[in-house]
Amino acid sequence: MRVLSRYCLSGRYLSGLCLSGLGLACVLASSSALAASSALPEKTMQSKPTDSKASQAFEALLDEEWHYQLRSSPELATTIGDYRYNKKWTDYSLAQVARDKAETTRFLKRFEDVKPATLTAQEQISRSMMIRQLQDKLDGIALKTYEMPIDQVQGVQLMLPGFVSSIPFETAAQYQDYLDRLHALPTVLAQLKILAQQGMKDGLVPPRYLLEKVVTQLEQVAEPAGVKNVFGQPVETFPKSISPAQQASLKQAILKAVDTEVRPAFARFAQFVKTDYAPHGRTQEGIWSLPNGDALYRYAIRVQTTSPMAPEEIYQLGLQQVSLIEGQMMDIAHKLGFADLTALRASVAHDPKLYAKSREEILEKYRGYIAQMWPALPRIFNKIPTTKLEVRSVEAYREADAAGAEYHQGTPDGSRPGIVFVNTGDYDKRDLYTIEDTAYHEGVPGHHFQISLAQDLPLPAFRQQGAYNSYVEGWALYAEGLGKELGFYQDLYSDYGRLNGALLRADRLVLDTGVHYKHWTRQQMSDFFHAHPPTSEPDMQAETDRYVAWPGQALGYMLGQQTILKLREKARTELGSKFDIKAFHDVILGNGAMPLDLMSELVEQWIAKTKAS
Repeated sequence: MRVLSRYCLSGRYLSGLCLSGLGLACVLASSSALAASSALPEKTMQSKPTDSKASQAFEALLDEEWHYQLRSSPELATTIGDYRYNKKWTDYSLAQVARDKAETTRFLKRFEDVKPATLTAQEQISRSMMIRQLQDKLDGIALKTYEMPIDQVQGVQLMLPGFVSSIPFETAAQYQDYLDRLHALPTVLAQLKILAQQGMKDGLVPPRYLLEKVVTQLEQVAEPAGVKNVFGQPVETFPKSISPAQQASLKQAILKAVDTEVRPAFARFAQFVKTDYAPHGRTQEGIWSLPNGDALYRYAIRVQTTSPMAPEEIYQLGLQQVSLIEGQMMDIAHKLGFADLTALRASVAHDPKLYAKSREEILEKYRGYIAQMWPALPRIFNKIPTTKLEVRSVEAYREADAAGAEYHQGTPDGSRPGIVFVNTGDYDKRDLYTIEDTAYHEGVPGHHFQISLAQDLPLPAFRQQGAYNSYVEGWALYAEGLGKELGFYQDLYSDYGRLNGALLRADRLVLDTGVHYKHWTRQQMSDFFHAHPPTSEPDMQAETDRYVAWPGQALGYMLGQQTILKLREKARTELGSKFDIKAFHDVILGNGAMPLDLMSELVEQWIAKTKAS
């Protein structure tokens, strides 16, 4: 899972992924906005004579909109290495929502007024993508998705502490900026409380049982004092360039702010959630039970998958993929000497050799698989990113509900490496056989590979930092399969783990639509998971609650992967001996993250051009 400090508090107009907030600008697509505004006509993708003045004006407009995003989302700026706003947090007030709506409406009108024929082919793509992004944001505001800012997967209790690892601490001035941010944290929590209260008035509240989990998470952030608190950890060590006197002064001021301002604010927020918010939580798990719930879910599908597929289509695809993948798993069971898949699963569940004996063993497994992949990449890619990648343990305060692993991107200039955070909590219950495919998914050739390449493309900043969920997660799932094609997964149990990963993504198509479209209960979700188990019990429980909290997001993985695979098969069939896997990957990766339909159109054009050549 790609995290990137990207979960949105103020900008949850997009059901979890955001256009502004704790991270980068999410470039998400809206099929309805596409049809209504700039539906990528053929001329959009063709090179035409352009007006140089129009191109310059368009470039200036893109730059203006991007800097608006940086100003209104200081965490976004910090994450990508722009430190001008390091003293600030995003404004999460209702007044800012209104201002943002007005500003977004103005930007949308200005982009719509640009004539595509005056732009280059790449500028036309940027215009279409920007219009879709802005329209999605306005649609999310209209649906009031920002009124549910707290849950156990993306809430303030996880995102704000998690953001600390993205903040630079190289100079005394940067520590002072951080101190200013600590002073402002109580205001952030107060604004989020008002959003939640407004949500209660409008009947927009997450499930009660998930909010009860949030209370525990908030208390875990508030409890540790001083340097043991996640917000105090930056003063455990200082760069040698900062004088001892400055170190002592900064340490005292920061720890005072942590203990007298930040921790009490989190404690108050925990009490609010416990006594005022959670009791009003909805009793049904599915988003369908909210006012306008069906529209909310279809919106979530649209922005998370950039697909026009209806919930029933997605549900049926999930059932088909579950059956297909379990058939492949049966083949491995027979190769390992088991009578059937049930026997293999029973053995795997109790085989101590397949489970970790320490936290460090898990980390070393990840590092080893990533290390063996790097030298193989030139066989299927023309360009290899140079940004460094590290593997670290997930912070203790979020182990209980964190994913098994997640990727946080580095800065474009390479000053901060990409990081794969691995959940090593309850290590003796965490299997080793699924680590190989996850390492390729989160690291290389998955998230780290794709994101690092995108940051170096000669594209507008909003496209370099784009995060269409179905593209990003679809690519990472596709990358797991590339490991198989490159000759890895030599251990049959590791290959079984790869298929478990695929089964998890197929299960998601069923479970997400099950709870939010078919009105399943959590028990029904759990029953389906146990009938088709892809991972360990702790992970299945966390996954189930993730789908409840985050409608639509889990659909992007397999829908994106299936799109890439179908495009590759079409290219291979039509091009025959002219097909080049490196060139195909250049097309898929060479424009940054984008909607699946636009990616498909570019591949179609590449096929036609290659045929003609």
